Amino acid sequence: MERTTCCVVGGGPAGMVLGLLLARTGVEVTVLEKHGDFLRDFRGDTVHPSTLRLLDDLGLADRFAALPQRHVHSIQLPIGRGGELFTVGEIGSLPGKYNYVAMVPQWDLLDLLADEANREPTFQLRTNTEVTSFLMERGRVTGVRYRDRTNGSTGELRATLTVACDGRGSLARDLPELGLQEFACPMDVWWFRLPRAEGDPQGLVGNVGERFLTAMIDRGDYWQCAALIPKGADAKCRAEGLDRFLAAFTEATPWIRRGPDREPGPRSWDEVKLLNVRMDRLRRWHRPGLLCIGDAAHAMSPVFGIGINLAVEDAVAAARYLAGPLREGTVGLADVRAVQRRRWPTTVATQGLQRIAHARVIGPLLQGRSPVAGGEPLRLAQVLTKAPWLKRAPAYFLAYGAGRERPPAESLRRSG
Repeated sequence: MERTTCCVVGGGPAGMVLGLLLARTGVEVTVLEKHGDFLRDFRGDTVHPSTLRLLDDLGLADRFAALPQRHVHSIQLPIGRGGELFTVGEIGSLPGKYNYVAMVPQWDLLDLLADEANREPTFQLRTNTEVTSFLMERGRVTGVRYRDRTNGSTGELRATLTVACDGRGSLARDLPELGLQEFACPMDVWWFRLPRAEGDPQGLVGNVGERFLTAMIDRGDYWQCAALIPKGADAKCRAEGLDRFLAAFTEATPWIRRGPDREPGPRSWDEVKLLNVRMDRLRRWHRPGLLCIGDAAHAMSPVFGIGINLAVEDAVAAARYLAGPLREGTVGLADVRAVQRRRWPTTVATQGLQRIAHARVIGPLLQGRSPVAGGEPLRLAQVLTKAPWLKRAPAYFLAYGAGRERPPAESLRRSG
């Protein structure tokens, strides 16, 4: 019979951060990841200042800095009929060493965390291991059943505590006692790449088109583009043709036309990936023997791009509350409840702001209506531009969310 102290389901940012932190405190932890590696395109590749500080605290700042990356210091949005770009968030104006968002392929970050965690004798990462169900005994989750995707064999792993970090498709969400609460979303997202040319804007750039919006993430030699389309409109929009979409995209982003040597964008719909946007949260993130964090507990809208940031902070809080009880064999329902109590206000507040953005900005724009009463977005942008201190509020929220979580003291290391 296989056994571990903490079974972490899912090797994404939340799962790998939690696994590393717990292992460094002496907890026996096993991370089960259903894929063979971390290579998935169009994942959230943003590493926010709060996570950069965490990596520094863990002694990983130098190794992270050696990864290929691009730094985003500002948020730009087009305002007015001419699409003039205004800077509405100056991350670079924030105090401290990490006043930028690092754009790093998520697989590089996860490989770094996995490599570091594998140095701990109490850590184990098992890839190609898909969790198929929970083990239950007398109303308590006592581990998981799994299938090895390389040879089809099955097995059971028993654990004192199981932590679901496997995203919005988590098995834990099927447990009725956790009470999944869903919120309406007005959009879905198309992901695609566009070559970047010399003279293009830098940083994070937003654009508004005819019934769609885009966010363009500067990745150095290319743009990672997200186009927001009306919810459920994927098939209809694709039927209208790729050329029509690219023409509308170019119309909303006039600077993209510049330069005869610019390479074209997607050549077929196969290069445009659909993200079915959901926003929801579990009323309860726990039951005896089980805790849910990250997207497994609260699927976030891509608005503000802080879903990964929240998932990592969930993991840090969970490690701080659970490391001692797990190590001492005393972990109980009160301990996992404490994690939800700690992270609940931030989750609710963030989703509340996202729902306001859905209702007052994104929804109207996708319906072809002005999101600002009186049609004065230009005047609002000019006020922000003339009062730089106002730009720090959205920048701080993007950088840190509602606050910073502290890792367990035993997990800290000096950089270098």
